Amino acid sequence: MSTVLLAVIAVILCVLFRILNVNSQPQKPVIYGRDRSFIENILFISPFLNDPYIPTRLWGFSGHVQTILHSLIGRVRCPWPIGGRVSLVLPDRSTLTYDLYEPVGSEHEDDVTVAICPGIGNTSESVYIRTYVHYSQCHGYRCAVLNHIGALNSVPVTGSRIFSYGHTDDYNYMIESILERYPQTKIILVGFSLGGNLVTKYLGEDRKRPSNIIGGISICQGYNAIDTMVYLLQWQNFRRFYLYIMTDNYRNIITRHKRMLLSPEMKSRHSLDEKMIVSAGTLPDLDEAYSRRIHGFDTVADLYKWSSSAFYLDKIKTPMIFINARDDPIVPEPLLPIIREFVSSHDKAMYLELAHGGHLGFYEGGLIYANPVNWLDRALVGLTGGMLMAHNKCSPKDAAMVSDCTVSDDEPDLIKSATIVYRDPLEKLQQAY
Repeated sequence: MSTVLLAVIAVILCVLFRILNVNSQPQKPVIYGRDRSFIENILFISPFLNDPYIPTRLWGFSGHVQTILHSLIGRVRCPWPIGGRVSLVLPDRSTLTYDLYEPVGSEHEDDVTVAICPGIGNTSESVYIRTYVHYSQCHGYRCAVLNHIGALNSVPVTGSRIFSYGHTDDYNYMIESILERYPQTKIILVGFSLGGNLVTKYLGEDRKRPSNIIGGISICQGYNAIDTMVYLLQWQNFRRFYLYIMTDNYRNIITRHKRMLLSPEMKSRHSLDEKMIVSAGTLPDLDEAYSRRIHGFDTVADLYKWSSSAFYLDKIKTPMIFINARDDPIVPEPLLPIIREFVSSHDKAMYLELAHGGHLGFYEGGLIYANPVNWLDRALVGLTGGMLMAHNKCSPKDAAMVSDCTVSDDEPDLIKSATIVYRDPLEKLQQAY
């Protein structure tokens, strides 16, 4: 009996060690891009991007643990940032809210607002959003956080819809409202997961956008909803489990507001079957029963194509930075080549790819307890500063020609010490000779 017990314990330990991936070592982020000047500005403000990302030793090398802890617990000792809520009534009678947080630090002279778009069903009350907002405030940035329609329990749904994967009008309304309050502010867009998709799609759509927008940052998005769903429907790497959780959360939002969303008039107008919605086991099932009908698409595939930022990338003119982790169980590595290729053929674009971090986790430091501020929060504040520097045309090379820039002439060439992959053919040819 003891032999069997030891064998069982050994098997459990082997599985545990495999899941925790404890044999892995910290690695530097890999930087993709072809615009040396743009990358140089970013690295000048955020030199720690040259350093290995060091996850929490016992469990941080597991993308699953990082993702689950992010979802269930969030950040260590998360503060409550001080701000106020703004409410807007939209033309379709929907009530849109966003939370506004003034800066509490003064690290720079510019008036900069970070317009934050959270992940699916998330809001300003989500723990990872609160931590990032507080850290960003302390570095002198105003923050505005979109609350996806239907996601806040305290805000009723007053129109006939909630948020969707690709509907960017709500985000645009928030930006317009910000500019009414602060006409001279410079705006940097930041999106997490689904929010990253919305920010990217917004910048690539054929629409009029304010000139105040100086850059965008996307974190952990999947780029192509059609391809993403193909992977999420598979049981490999427990992806189907994550799909079930996302489906359940989305369905709960719909049923919580069913008085408005599933009224007899709505059911008749859009041919909605409440039983099909309640019993949907996957997001494609739920989107077939509800989302594609509400948004007027013939098929779920049409809805996903319209929603996916991948089909809007080539029209983006605004400087962009993208971040993904290769061990993200929701956005697997086969979905990432599209963004590597994009930044390799466009100026003022940069892609950071990390070996570890999971989906929006990026906990760092410690053996068991992670640091209160994680790698992602530090990186986003640094990337915001780098984008501001690039916008002001304030690089180490031309610093002497820019009056509001203070950069020493003896700064090291940060490009040489970074792990950077250049994809531009001319760059490769020049390097070969």
